[in-house]
Amino acid sequence: MYKFLFLLLIFISSDCLSKIDTKPVLKKPNVLFISIDDLRPELGCYGKDYIHSPNIDKLASSGIIFKNHFVQVPTCGASRFSMLTGMLPLNRNHLKNDAFENYTSTQPLTDQPETFIHHLKNNGYYTVGIGKISHSADGLVYGYEEKPSTQKELPYSWNELVFDSGKWKTGWNAFFGYANGENRQSMNRQVKPYEIGNVDDESYPDGLTAKLAIDKLNELANKDTPFFLGVGFFKPHLPFNAPKKYWDLYEEDKIAIAPYPDLPKNINQSSLHNSGEFNGYLLGEEKAKLDKPLSDSYARKIKHAYFASVSYVDAQVGKVLEKLDELGLSESTIVVIWGDHGWHLGDNRTWGKHTLFERSLKSTLIIKAPQVSSKGKTANQIVSSTDLYPTLMELCNVNMPHKTDGNSLVKIIKKPKIIQSKNVSYGYYKNGISLRTEQYRMTKYFRKSQPTIELFDLLKDPYETTNIANENPEIISSLMPILDKGNTGLYNHN
Repeated sequence: MYKFLFLLLIFISSDCLSKIDTKPVLKKPNVLFISIDDLRPELGCYGKDYIHSPNIDKLASSGIIFKNHFVQVPTCGASRFSMLTGMLPLNRNHLKNDAFENYTSTQPLTDQPETFIHHLKNNGYYTVGIGKISHSADGLVYGYEEKPSTQKELPYSWNELVFDSGKWKTGWNAFFGYANGENRQSMNRQVKPYEIGNVDDESYPDGLTAKLAIDKLNELANKDTPFFLGVGFFKPHLPFNAPKKYWDLYEEDKIAIAPYPDLPKNINQSSLHNSGEFNGYLLGEEKAKLDKPLSDSYARKIKHAYFASVSYVDAQVGKVLEKLDELGLSESTIVVIWGDHGWHLGDNRTWGKHTLFERSLKSTLIIKAPQVSSKGKTANQIVSSTDLYPTLMELCNVNMPHKTDGNSLVKIIKKPKIIQSKNVSYGYYKNGISLRTEQYRMTKYFRKSQPTIELFDLLKDPYETTNIANENPEIISSLMPILDKGNTGLYNHN
């Protein structure tokens, strides 16, 4: 009798189990994170139809474009440090390119992830870095003219860190490389800030990076675990070198010079700079100075070079995205295109980044999240690079037990017209803190030279031609408490 009941119980249990809906656990989405150096939001998808950027534009048509994305620090390494950690700068060292070298590269492993990449790795992601994701061209700690070390800028973030330096032999040589295998350092800076190369795409480093990314995608497609693939392209960083076919996309005499190439009124010139990075290419036909603009013809030449570099890197992005689609990974992969800051192309008589003006702090941000319907939409809210950390964690369904200074953008991705409570961004550099709201940019400088407060009404004055702080004390008073919220105390000590 007991034996019969036991067998009956097994039969009933088996029958019940067979009727349970055993849906497979969904794999977390992959992440393809593409960082592009010095990329202004000057692309076709941003309404600049004179720029040839068909591949990034195509991605944007299936994702969301952030029209008002701002970085926290307008220099490469510090901007990336803030973005990857999700933190605002806490001291002056966080404003420098060697922030990774001085902090993450030497820190012991703790419960606090060094970056959001590390946090993804801790949560089951296989992470691969190619090119410039942190600061150095290949993710290793060494100077421009030094031999590469084995010390990683991010020792805990990567399962694999790879780079093809090609004929240039080192990452930094490749970063400043010319088509003949020379570089800015090897030529003692006796080079022009641009090159028209009668060569193919792989004769410059970004072509090799695209090829390596494609090879890596072929490998990652066969993995059972989700992946994070970071691909860091160099162009359009100086030198503006690109194959001739990308130069040929533009007619130089039809390229417009900067809409406001003069100095802003009512500012101290120390808020800007004399374009030292640009002038460091010693064979440039003209030198940029605050007291004298470049000639219109040379300004067009340099903008032509920048545009060609943008089109060149766009083509490399297209190759990687094409492979992603070919492998059937497009619908399971989040794609982010992020520019580490903007660049003055003669705007405000400046050639370069390194200012707290709009042209330097505003950059490209495009996100395609297949699980969220946002095809071809645009968001006009003010967003920051620090927002990427919590955004990716939410999209990847990864918990965040620790705090960051950013806010997830997922609600905006789902509903681009949503009104957000925190509609401001903060920028830090040159002893200043800059607040960006929907209408204004207000910057407070911790310096002796006057004026220390700058205010621009960007709805009326989008090119920051006139500082109106003196005649608008009531606006300054209303904005100052908001700016003070972004004061982390970084200028209180050295």
